[in-house]
Amino acid sequence: MIRLFAALSIPEEIGLALARRQHGVEGARWRPLDALHVTLRFFGEIREDLARDLDAELSGLRAAPFDIGLEGVGAFGEGPDIHAIWARVADSAQLGRLARACETAARRVGLKADTRHYRPHVTLAYLRRPDPAEVAAWIQANNLLKSPPIRVASFGLYSSFLGGGPAHYRLEASYPLR
Repeated sequence: MIRLFAALSIPEEIGLALARRQHGVEGARWRPLDALHVTLRFFGEIREDLARDLDAELSGLRAAPFDIGLEGVGAFGEGPDIHAIWARVADSAQLGRLARACETAARRVGLKADTRHYRPHVTLAYLRRPDPAEVAAWIQANNLLKSPPIRVASFGLYSSFLGGGPAHYRLEASYPLR
């Protein structure tokens, strides 16, 4: 079994700008630069044969390169149940189409549909029982975030390894957009 997701990597210069905002929430587990990404579809734990089939499906996707941007920040959860803070990806029809294509690829190899509403974002930190006032102050201080355009010329299939610390990601395959 292998734990997989499709994602867009974040360019180093954008990641460094995001890293400068990673402070001000006690106990936050800030994500390292190499873990910053925009998830297109989380596939979960799948068998190796399905992973090969998924790779074949993803390699057949066709989409033209496009730009995305980051605009604003937010959090998942409410009150003491806030569990993540993130940078929002601005609305993009092309990004939505690419995410739906990854969903279609997953369905074609027999994976269950992801019924959650797609909310593109870059997770900046995971939280465990934070002070909601601290999170609100962080959001207020960073809500005017706006990145320069980020060119999306490819996406990747990543494996995720869980352990005692933060998850570690490895690029398994890269798919150019053309």
